[in-house]
Amino acid sequence: MDREEVLQYFRDADALLEGHFILSSGLHAARYLQCARVLMDPSVSEKLCRSLADKILTILNVKIDLVVSPAMGGVVVGYEMARQLRVKSIFTERVDGQLMLRRGFEIPKGANILMAEDIVTTGLSSRECIKVINDYGGNVVAASCLIDRSNGAVDIGVPLVSLAGLEIPAYKEDNLPPELMAIPAMKPGSRGLK
Repeated sequence: MDREEVLQYFRDADALLEGHFILSSGLHAARYLQCARVLMDPSVSEKLCRSLADKILTILNVKIDLVVSPAMGGVVVGYEMARQLRVKSIFTERVDGQLMLRRGFEIPKGANILMAEDIVTTGLSSRECIKVINDYGGNVVAASCLIDRSNGAVDIGVPLVSLAGLEIPAYKEDNLPPELMAIPAMKPGSRGLK
C-alpha cells in the first residue's frame, strides 16, 4: 500500500482535517489526522494494519512476541497489529499523567516487543511507552505507526516503521504563522474537546 492510498483512506473517512488545531503536544498545526475516524471501519483497520504488519515483517528479521501500545490512540492499532502478527496485545494507560501498565498486564522479561501507535508526531507518547516496556524488562525491537507526521525526522530510540510519512508543520503558540492566528483553534484529540 503506497502513501497516497493510505492518505485516501483518511480522506474517505473525513479524518484529514484542515483548520487550526492544538495537538496533544501543545503545538499548533493547520492539518489534523483524526485516526479514530479511519479505525471506525474494521475492514479498513484490517487493511491498513495488514499492510503495516507485512512491511514490518519484511524489514525486521526477528520474532515478535507481544505488541504494546499507548492508550488511547494506539489501542485499536495495537490490537489489530497483534492480530495480524498472531501475537497478544496489551496497552499502557495514563495515570496521574504517567503511562503505566494496569489491568493485570505483564511483559515477560526479554520478550521481543513491537510498540504500536496510530500517529507519531513528536514521539513523546512512543518514548514514554517504550520506557514502560524497558522498565518491565521487555526488548523493544521496533515501533510502528500508521502515519509518521514527522516524515522520518523524529527519533524515538528504536527503528520506527510507518505506513506513510506526512510532514505537517507544527508551531509553538508564540510562533504561529498569520494564517493560523486568524482562525480559532480547536483541540480535537483525545485530551481535548470532542
